Amino acid sequence: MTKLLIVDDSALMRRLLADVFGAAGDFEIACARGGTEALAMLADFAPDVITLDIHMHDMDGLTCLDRIMVLRPCPVVMVSSLTSEGAEETLEAMSLGAVDFVAKPRGAVSLEIDRIAPELVDKVRAAAKAHVPRTARLRERVRALASGSHVRTHRDRVAPAALAPSKGADGIVLVGCSTGGPPALDAVLGALPADLPWPVVVAQHMPASFTGPLAGRLDRVSPLGVNEVTRTTRLQPGNVYIGKGDADLLISRRGGELVALPAPSSPTHHWHPSVDRLVESAMRVVAPECLIGVLMTGMGTDGAAAMNRLREAGGVTIAEAESTAVIWGMPGALVALGGASIILPLDDIAPELARRFAS
Repeated sequence: MTKLLIVDDSALMRRLLADVFGAAGDFEIACARGGTEALAMLADFAPDVITLDIHMHDMDGLTCLDRIMVLRPCPVVMVSSLTSEGAEETLEAMSLGAVDFVAKPRGAVSLEIDRIAPELVDKVRAAAKAHVPRTARLRERVRALASGSHVRTHRDRVAPAALAPSKGADGIVLVGCSTGGPPALDAVLGALPADLPWPVVVAQHMPASFTGPLAGRLDRVSPLGVNEVTRTTRLQPGNVYIGKGDADLLISRRGGELVALPAPSSPTHHWHPSVDRLVESAMRVVAPECLIGVLMTGMGTDGAAAMNRLREAGGVTIAEAESTAVIWGMPGALVALGGASIILPLDDIAPELARRFAS
């Protein structure tokens, strides 16, 4: 049984969430009426995973999360509103160590809870298996590791330098991620050189109201310019392009130039923006040797099939190592297919990209 602590100052929400997870059948459930009570329960209940409301009266969710990560690091799924304010707070929670988030029901909560129940249960089950001690305070950990050496495991292997791309080529770095992605993007994009000769295009699974704030946060920490793609946009070196949430992101050519454009979400793809669809579109207009695919933390298998085909066609693919991924679903699926040119811990991905362009 997975020990779940539900933290919410609404008695109705506590009851509804307890009913959802009780019906799932594989959770031992305890409830806290606010942040103060939740912190007091950490030692005795010892939860495997926590759902945490952002807005509470006695102690706000961000403060509570910060204390959880200091006192007893534990996978936390935030319960967030889908407003721009809620997006900023949720992204801040991810930077503090939260594993994932789920949208708070809108309208008649007792009716809406049934709609989000399957997603909520799936996310909390996955979060319970997350590698929180390795990912909490991710940027601080990466900075600390940058001054030391990394001991490679049997899963971490380097592809030959002969795969280094031509700096003058018309190419793209394609990045896919989901659960745990925002702090991983923070770590990678924040460490890339400002003169990166290829543009970086990112498919991060998120709602539409979150990807704009995500691009804004990443733009503040990265030496590269970071923008959300809301219309057909010409791709330029030294820039990062984030796909708009709840839609897909495609690569095409207009007047001979590479462009990124938003597209309605494909019903044949489960997650959006779809990493598989992004990579497939890029392979139609760019030579595979001029593409580098990077698949990082996330639930499911999105991106694995397309990046496997990319490697088979002659492109380079990088999978985040299990040792640092919050959820080793997406990169693990790529590795299982034999489609990873190289498997690296998170803190080595940006240096590896820089090395390839410097070769």
